[in-house]
Amino acid sequence: MTTSSSDQDGASRRGVVASGLGLALVAALPSLAPAPSSAATPKASPKSPGDTKMSSGFITTKDGTQIFYKDWGPKTAQPIVFHHGWPLSADDWDNQMMFFLGEGFRVIAHDRRGHGRSSHTDTGNEMDTYAADVVALADHLDLKNAVHVGHSTGGGEAIHYAARAKPGRVAKVVLIGAVPPIMVKSDKNPGGLPIEVFDGFRTAQNANRAQFFHDIAAGPFYGYNRPGAKVSPATVENWWRQGMMGGAKAHYDCIKAFSETDFTDDLKSVDVPVLLMHGEDDQIVPIADSALLGIKLVKHGTLKTYPGLPHGMCTTHPEIINPDLLAFIKA
Repeated sequence: MTTSSSDQDGASRRGVVASGLGLALVAALPSLAPAPSSAATPKASPKSPGDTKMSSGFITTKDGTQIFYKDWGPKTAQPIVFHHGWPLSADDWDNQMMFFLGEGFRVIAHDRRGHGRSSHTDTGNEMDTYAADVVALADHLDLKNAVHVGHSTGGGEAIHYAARAKPGRVAKVVLIGAVPPIMVKSDKNPGGLPIEVFDGFRTAQNANRAQFFHDIAAGPFYGYNRPGAKVSPATVENWWRQGMMGGAKAHYDCIKAFSETDFTDDLKSVDVPVLLMHGEDDQIVPIADSALLGIKLVKHGTLKTYPGLPHGMCTTHPEIINPDLLAFIKA
């Protein structure tokens, strides 16, 4: 792992969606489970009958969209809000939700509009509205001094929200394999990915969304296309399940949102500590055009990079990611 608070050199890795990695039958469940560690295994939930309520539900936004959320743990504890990536849901944070619940935090995760159990919207599938939805959620739950943790597209949503949040709502921000500052290539961003990459995403989704989602999960997202990779069929299936729960129109629109939104001003304006965590073998959001640029823009930034780890490292390596998250939050 490499840690820095300033610029780092790194070669850009442009991932391509790999196909041909089919699911295999699970021969023995124990072989799929990593050895337990204190960092990855949640502790017993704290018992505090007066202030703990395990709950989930919906809020309704101004345009009538229903946003699904989970809200677990002591309501008097510091909240951690998790923002998922495209095209997933709050379920992608299961490991981190249980881990930080066990550490005594209040943990919240929501399904972005058009994703998971939230309304399958055909409008408002862009970053300004995503951030407005988080404002509504934070108001509904009265979240104060919260740590906002965003992965991939969720990192864009988290920093976009933090730049607009009411005073006292946000304590810290964590961006994991996140899309900021901006993904698409342009004269201002010569190291970005060509628009043709994202056009290819749209074409593949429209042609066969189910197959496209399977190929992403079975290939570059978790680094399963790398030689010697130990593929978890259940992890692939869970990614696919989450993706197919969402709406096709919202997923289509979100490709533009995560690839073409410029988060430069958001990164510059947020005046709280920001941790950028990025796998050096991220084939979905290449590190050279994301975290290595973003760290230059934030006022109070720390960069942690992880040699050999993929885009989906929160799932593949929670025993590494969770302790680093905890240390930053407690610092």
